[in-house]
Amino acid sequence: MELSENALKVLRARYLLKDEQGRVIESPREMFGRIARSVAEAEKFYGDRACYWEERFYELLSSLRFLPNSPTIMNAGKSPGQLAACFVLPVEDSMPGIFDTLKNAALILQSGGGTGFSFSRLRPKADIVRSTGGIASGPVSFMKIYNTATDVIKQGGARRGANMGILRIDHPDVLEFIRVKRDAKELANFNISLAITDAYMEALRADGEYQLVNPRTGKSAGRLRAGEVFGEIVASAWETGDPGLVFIDRLNRANPTPAAGSFESTNPCGEQPLLPYEACVLGSLNLAAHVKGGVIDYDALGRDVAVAVRFLDDTIDVNSYPLPAIERMHKGNRKIGLGVMGWADMLVLLGIPYDHEKAFRLAREVMRFIRDASREASCALAKERGVFPNFAGSIYDAPHMPRLRNATTTTIAPTGTLSTIADCSSGIEPLFALAYKRFVLDSELVEINKYFLQMAKEQGFYSVELFQEVMRRGNLRQVKGIPSRVKRLFRTALEILPEHHIEMQAAFQEYTDNAVSKTINLPNRAKKEDVARAYLLAYEKGCKGITVFRYGARRGTLVKFADTD
Repeated sequence: MELSENALKVLRARYLLKDEQGRVIESPREMFGRIARSVAEAEKFYGDRACYWEERFYELLSSLRFLPNSPTIMNAGKSPGQLAACFVLPVEDSMPGIFDTLKNAALILQSGGGTGFSFSRLRPKADIVRSTGGIASGPVSFMKIYNTATDVIKQGGARRGANMGILRIDHPDVLEFIRVKRDAKELANFNISLAITDAYMEALRADGEYQLVNPRTGKSAGRLRAGEVFGEIVASAWETGDPGLVFIDRLNRANPTPAAGSFESTNPCGEQPLLPYEACVLGSLNLAAHVKGGVIDYDALGRDVAVAVRFLDDTIDVNSYPLPAIERMHKGNRKIGLGVMGWADMLVLLGIPYDHEKAFRLAREVMRFIRDASREASCALAKERGVFPNFAGSIYDAPHMPRLRNATTTTIAPTGTLSTIADCSSGIEPLFALAYKRFVLDSELVEINKYFLQMAKEQGFYSVELFQEVMRRGNLRQVKGIPSRVKRLFRTALEILPEHHIEMQAAFQEYTDNAVSKTINLPNRAKKEDVARAYLLAYEKGCKGITVFRYGARRGTLVKFADTD
C-alpha cells in the first residue's frame, strides 16, 4: 500500500481509530480491513460468502482505486456505525416540527453526516401565528438557530458540521435569504441555494415579473421583477459565493421514485437530491488508477465498478440509521452514488488539456461507461436479492426498463479529503494549483502535483528555483523555461474559463443519475456579469445546479497565491 505523507497526516487526524487519550491505535491496513470486514457482514443476510467479499473489498480499498464516503471510513465497525454521508430532513411549519428536525439533524451531524433542509414550507416573516396571536419570524431566523446548533456539535472531532439550506425562489422572504450571507458572520455552517423554478427562468428570459406564494396559504403574496431578483442573486454570489442555484423542476423531472415523494433539497454540496428523510451512501473511483500505458483500462474499471456497487449496496444493510424514518426511506429506495475522483489526473496522464473538446468528449464516454456498468451491477444484484422495495411506481417500473436493486447508482461528489488519501485530484475538478500549502484540522499539508514534478524532471526543466516559483504563484502562467504544451496541460482552475467549467459539469451530468458537485472557479478580477453568464449557461446546458466562487471572496480562501488573477 503506497500512501503519501499527506494521506497519512489526514488519516491520523481524521480517520484512524484512537484511544481515550487520543492516541492512534490503528494502522491504515487495519483501517481498510475494518471497513471491508464490517461492510461484508451484509453478505450473510443473503447467504453469500462474506469472507470472499471481505477480501475483494479490502483489495479494492487498500489499492486506493475506490474509497467510500467519509462516515463509512470513520464509523465502520464502531458503535453506532452510521455510514451514510448525505441526508435531507423536512422542516414543517410548526414549532414542534422545526425543533424536532433540529434534534434529528444534531444526531446526524454528530455521526459525521451532512444534512440538507428546505425552509420553503415555513411561513414568511410578519405572517400571522394564530395560536399565539403573534407574527412569524420567518425561515431565515430559524436557519440562524440551526447554524448556532451546528457550531456546538462536533462531528466526532473529525468533520466540521455541514448543512444545505434551500429556499424556493417564489417564497416571500426570498430577498432576505439571498442577502443573508453578505454578513460574513451569518450562517457560516450553511451552504445556501435557491430552488429555481422553470416559471422563474421563463420570467427572467422575458424580463417580466413572477409570482410569490405564501406557503401557509398557498395564495399569491405579491410579485417581483425576475431581473431585479437575479441581480441580487448575482451580487451576493459575486461577493460571497452564495447562494448557489438548484434547478428544482429539473431535479423532479429526473426523480426515479415520484410515488415516494418530491425533491425539496439536496445534501450540503448539492450533488445528491434526496426526498424528505432520505439518505444516500457515496463512493468514488480513482480514475487516475485506471490509466495503464497511456490508455484507459476499461476492463479493470468495469470490474471495479461492479465490486464498488456491491460494496455500497451492502453498506445500506449494515448501516446504523439515526432515525427509523430515514432507515425506511433509504432501504425503500436503496440509493447509492458511485462517482469519480482523479479526473484531472487522468487527463494529464492521457495528455489532454482539461478545457479541450477532447476532454469533454472523454468525460461523456467515461461517465456513460460507469453509468452503464453500475446499472448492470445493480441489475445483477436485483436478480440475487430483489429490486428496491419502492420499485412499483418508479420510472423503472415499465416495459423495457432495467430491474434495479438501487433507484440511483451514480453521483459526482467533491471528494475533498478522500482525494488526499488516494493522492489524486478531487472529484471532476481541474487542478486547483500545482503546488500550495493548506490546512486539514491542525495539519499543514504541502501539495505539489506529482505528475508535473515527474514531467519537469524527465524533460529537464526542473530546478529548486522553479519549484519555489510555482509554489509562490500556484500556476505556470508567468513561469519562464516551461514548454507551452506543458503549461497548457497543467492549466489550473482559475485559468479555465467559466464556460469550460460548466461544459465539463454538463458532460458528466448527462450520464449521472443524481447530480454533480462542481465549483465554477472565477478569478478575483471577475465581474458580476461573469457570474450572471455562468448561472444562465448552467441552466441552458442542462446542469441540475451550480455553485460559483470568486477567488478571494469574503467567505474566506484557504489557499493563497501571489498570482491570483
